[in-house]
Amino acid sequence: MIIGVGIDVAEIDRFAGALERTPALAERLFVAHELLLPSGERRGIASLAARFAAKEALAKALGAPGGLRWTDAEVFTESNGRPRLRVTGTVAARAAELGVRSWHVSLSHDAGVASAVVVAEG
Repeated sequence: MIIGVGIDVAEIDRFAGALERTPALAERLFVAHELLLPSGERRGIASLAARFAAKEALAKALGAPGGLRWTDAEVFTESNGRPRLRVTGTVAARAAELGVRSWHVSLSHDAGVASAVVVAEG
């Protein structure tokens, strides 16, 4: 059963500007693994914007309650390239309250816009 669906878009240049203006913002939005590629290099801004959009979409799929912590949701990539979500803390508590058992996530970025769709399944 589908419990919730969320979608979000982020303008990549605007997101980059926010990170430039507020250097500590990246650490408030992302866990360390999200900021780096498997090679150890810093992840590109379009990829980070898509991950930010996924976190916004995740909150919408959960009914957009207050009190969710950004770092309680992690977007990671499986070895086959498929994006996945790992939730802990405030996000995991809200998901459990709603009966979420699995997540589906899709990320994209093109033409200056990053987007994400999240489906919460029970």
